[in-house]
Amino acid sequence: MRRYFFALTLIAYAGAALALTQAEVMAGAERMYREQMRELQARHQLDADPAFHQRVQRVVKPLIAQAVHDYPESAGWQWEVHTTPEDDDNAYAMAGGKLLVSRAYVHKLQLTDAELAMLLAHEIAHAVLRHNLLEYEEAMRLEPAWRGRPFAELEDAVDNDSALMRKLAPLGMQQEAEADREGLKLAWRVGWSAPMLARYFHKLARASHAPNFEQFAHPAPSQRWKAAQELAAMLEAAGR
Repeated sequence: MRRYFFALTLIAYAGAALALTQAEVMAGAERMYREQMRELQARHQLDADPAFHQRVQRVVKPLIAQAVHDYPESAGWQWEVHTTPEDDDNAYAMAGGKLLVSRAYVHKLQLTDAELAMLLAHEIAHAVLRHNLLEYEEAMRLEPAWRGRPFAELEDAVDNDSALMRKLAPLGMQQEAEADREGLKLAWRVGWSAPMLARYFHKLARASHAPNFEQFAHPAPSQRWKAAQELAAMLEAAGR
């Protein structure tokens, strides 16, 4: 009986040791983010347009303040928001509140400040909802072998291993829809008009070559626009 109890204890300890933590994910995100910022800076593409950078900072500041209020864990994060003229990444957020926004993307869609707020709030929602951590946990559930490999390899795989990415696509769909919904509500709580926020998704659908079709790990743009309209109407009806 004592040997059996000891074996169960070892199994439980091994499981705990293999569990991924938010702190580990944030540390990995910090490393990757810092590397990309150095690369952009070396190409003189980091915060290269002062007017655009200031615009993004002005819009994002109250959104981050609201996120810190709504998700107290994020109060201890070192939030960081940078911009680039390049269009390789439309916009993204990493664990721990590390954001990058493309001027080319914002200008291409001709986003108003409200629509830019929606874009930024969507990315903030990914961060505060711990979507990176959940994605890595799902990858390890789907392919348990990852539990015994270095975390840095898993970080690379979820972005570059096409087979794993296909397996993770259903979760990605759910996370994108959740970031749309919670991001819109977050920006609305800041004071933006819900219908004006929802217009971002109309422009997204209008710019798409296939607005009625899912795009890998993203719902169809037209469906995102429809869902945003419905949520905006509900928020407007509820009042503040």
